[in-house]
Amino acid sequence: MKVSVDYFQEVPRELAFCEPPDSFPVLAAMAESGGCSFVGPVQVHLSVSREVDHYRVEGNVSVSVHQTCSRCLCTYDQEVLSRFTIFFRKATTLMEDENEVELDEQDLISASFTGDEIDLLPEIGEQVALAVPLKPLCSESCKGLCPVCGIDLNTETCTCSREPLNVKFAALQDFKVQR
Repeated sequence: MKVSVDYFQEVPRELAFCEPPDSFPVLAAMAESGGCSFVGPVQVHLSVSREVDHYRVEGNVSVSVHQTCSRCLCTYDQEVLSRFTIFFRKATTLMEDENEVELDEQDLISASFTGDEIDLLPEIGEQVALAVPLKPLCSESCKGLCPVCGIDLNTETCTCSREPLNVKFAALQDFKVQR
């Protein structure tokens, strides 16, 4: 979704829209790689305003994500929510300067644009991607799979030995020395 810079004013304006996940390049790549799949549209609520030398976009985004638990391998749906603030600045050519420049917090959450329109979709897609867990869990109390027999410990119990295994010398466990 592209927004004309003329839309931005001193007083914040509200924007709300829904887009399919395929509209966001980074989310389409995530779904294509098989890391997760998105269920339903991405819902976006924004407040946009113009400030002295930049444009402020504050908002929240939500989408339902179908994932696989990293402990027990069951699939589940989770609502992913993200609140964010992004400052858009007009792109300028940087002059080569040998002096170091210290970045403040506002510089770290900034994006640049060219022309008279700001494309919000790539930045919003990145906010969703950052909110998707790297190691998803179906619940905080998930017990996972038994490392010996592979049974789901959330639904069944097993009688496997729970002795700690020292993996450093596990290969030497059955080693016999002949004299």
